[in-house]
Amino acid sequence: MWAVLRLALRPCARASPAGPRAYHGDSVASLGTQPDLGSALYQENYKQMKALVNQLHERVEHIKLGGGEKARALHISRGKLLPRERIDNLIDPGSPFLELSQFAGYQLYDNEEVPGGGIITGIGRVSGVECMIIANDATVKGGAYYPVTVKKQLRAQEIAMQNRLPCIYLVDSGGAYLPRQADVFPDRDHFGRTFYNQAIMSSKNIAQVKAATGEEVSAEDLGGADLHCRKSGVSDHWALDDHHALHLTRKVVRNLNYQKKLDVTIEPSEEPLFPADELYGIVGANLKRSFDVREVIARIVDGSRFTEFKAFYGDTLVTGFARIFGYPVGIVGNNGVLFSESAKKGTHFVQLCCQRNIPLLFLQNITGFMVGREYEAEGIAKDGAKMVAAVACAQVPKITLIIGGSYGAGNYGMCGRAYSPRFLYIWPNARISVMGGEQAANVLATITKDQRAREGKQFSSADEAALKEPIIKKFEEEGNPYYSSARVWDDGIIDPADTRLVLGLSFSAALNAPIEKTDFGIFRM
Repeated sequence: MWAVLRLALRPCARASPAGPRAYHGDSVASLGTQPDLGSALYQENYKQMKALVNQLHERVEHIKLGGGEKARALHISRGKLLPRERIDNLIDPGSPFLELSQFAGYQLYDNEEVPGGGIITGIGRVSGVECMIIANDATVKGGAYYPVTVKKQLRAQEIAMQNRLPCIYLVDSGGAYLPRQADVFPDRDHFGRTFYNQAIMSSKNIAQVKAATGEEVSAEDLGGADLHCRKSGVSDHWALDDHHALHLTRKVVRNLNYQKKLDVTIEPSEEPLFPADELYGIVGANLKRSFDVREVIARIVDGSRFTEFKAFYGDTLVTGFARIFGYPVGIVGNNGVLFSESAKKGTHFVQLCCQRNIPLLFLQNITGFMVGREYEAEGIAKDGAKMVAAVACAQVPKITLIIGGSYGAGNYGMCGRAYSPRFLYIWPNARISVMGGEQAANVLATITKDQRAREGKQFSSADEAALKEPIIKKFEEEGNPYYSSARVWDDGIIDPADTRLVLGLSFSAALNAPIEKTDFGIFRM
């Protein structure tokens, strides 16, 4: 079936909702404007976001230390490389490592610090092949598996399975953390599931490589290298030390005979026209302040070029085509609450991307779908359902980035965790919950006030304040990005200035898997 392209021609030029865009003949229109770097608003935004970013980097550096200096020294004294040194020696020299779920377990267990969940996961290039690397950190409780350790490893395996990435396991573990064994061992999302996933991936020709680098084979009489290489045949290679084991692992990957076959066209990568750190001053930390998502797009896409789709219709949702590190991307970004027109536009755009095998990027800053009698009558429920269905069914790679608020059904329509994006990242200023804390407090205060009135009781302003305060505090705590990341609800908190690189690496990884045909089923009309 031929695709129909409809263009509305006007007798004179007209600016887009975000102002005029440069036109360069056959080239794509450039996007973005130069902010007033000296304005009070920009400076305040920049300062607040920069403070959050500095805090993020400080916490990351602490997590990278693992179990602390004493545990690291003991580990090194045994002649072993630290886990991050193992990864550095494994991946191709000079190549990046996309670490995932760094804050897993962060402040999750009372009086127990488990940096990174006691395990390091991420995507790195080994002998030219993008691989999922899963490395135990034996400096953290001897590499024992806490419940969050299992959850983080299962998430890494899920990413590997979705994107057809060979898995490399750098094993240095004492097994399950016995005091929490009930939460580690028996259920389907517990420890045994990791071995199940290995078997399933192997059956799908996704290679599984295991390098036993530590305690698991430390005692020869209990099953060391000599026994398993000479007698049992369990091991395929005998490594003299960590360096030798990693060298052998690189050779194994080289012999996988793996070739990445792309379903998309690639163009030369170009840097955006604007500095990435301007995102600090444009977005800021105050979610009550609005910003144009096009300014975010301009600082992450190649050449700041963006072909906007339906720019004048449903303009609280921005949709269009761009490239990131040469990869084609369809972008769906929020510029306000979702109305019926916005939802229908989003549905249409997602369908186009699926038809053309173009990966999708969702930039979330959303309070939800518009509510009220007028909008219900206009069909917001069924139009919103169309968008949700399109996003759910889309089989092209989907990546979600939360750059502001992510509330209620808006989280679903914009491809939240429940809608299985290949990767989901969050900025340190972002919040995610059913609704904002103040909104939730107002709703519960109204309900309480009405209930008291029916009972003939007073509900004073002091009573209202006493009710609201703990609710706002609770929502602020549970909507915080560190709360989310600690529970592996996302794949990492990232510095806004690193967004382009993180997205580029993620799309590259996602395109290892062939893009399946999408069947949308029936839309409610």
